Amino acid sequence: MDTVPQPPHDPQPPQHQPSAAPPPAGVRDGVRFAFGTLTVLPVSGARWDRAAARAGMVCAPLVGLVTGLCAAAAGGVALLLGASQLLAAVATVAVPAVLTRGLHLDGLADVADGLGSGRPAEGALEVMKRSDIGPFGVVTLLLVLLAQVAAVAGAYAAGWAWGAVTVTVSAVTARAALTLAAREGVPAARPGGLGAAVAGAVPLRSAALTCAAVASAAAGAGALWGPYGAVRCAAAVVLALGAAHLLLARCRRRLGGVTGDVFGAVGETALTAGLVVLALG
Repeated sequence: MDTVPQPPHDPQPPQHQPSAAPPPAGVRDGVRFAFGTLTVLPVSGARWDRAAARAGMVCAPLVGLVTGLCAAAAGGVALLLGASQLLAAVATVAVPAVLTRGLHLDGLADVADGLGSGRPAEGALEVMKRSDIGPFGVVTLLLVLLAQVAAVAGAYAAGWAWGAVTVTVSAVTARAALTLAAREGVPAARPGGLGAAVAGAVPLRSAALTCAAVASAAAGAGALWGPYGAVRCAAAVVLALGAAHLLLARCRRRLGGVTGDVFGAVGETALTAGLVVLALG
């Protein structure tokens, strides 16, 4: 999760020509950056500078929308083919893992090992950099995936439409949590990697507006089930972002900032919390 695509090597400009500052990043640059770093989907012509990182993290919820809709579609196809709600839930949960190369889950496991090691910040970061997964990571992954599958199966029990909204809202919220984690004032725990590339890139106002837009959109989707559905979906966004913020605060205290693994763990925490909240009742 700590790897970030590198820009192509450009020759140094002649000494007599001052290097020009990169142009401001637009929505297209942000979308390309978001999909290029957060999914396996092929992206061409993406920029990897700081301006693109800022726009990309603001656009991160769009990645959640795409992955959520794909996951819901996979669950719907499974149900149409006669699969049980549990098997359809497994197919649904598998789609985001495939579309992200499992990097978010890997980040969650690494953070669990790092925080569970009890070592100082430098030692915990070294544990997180290892390629293997320790006992804390294994147990955390197992419990989180079980919770996600159980929650999605429970949502499908209320009908595929509600299950689709549950999956999509939770996926969008998970990426909004990444926007929030990339806000100004949140430092990188170490140089290099995705964490350093996007840490502190998003202005506070932009992060707040993005999260508010996600909550409003979720309420609009839930309104198809009446006022209670609208409140339920909006509350799921707020609670999921709150859970992600608690983990982020813990990582800042223990590690000194964020890394790519922390971003992955924050996203999976928000995703799981959103699924569980929307599956209740």
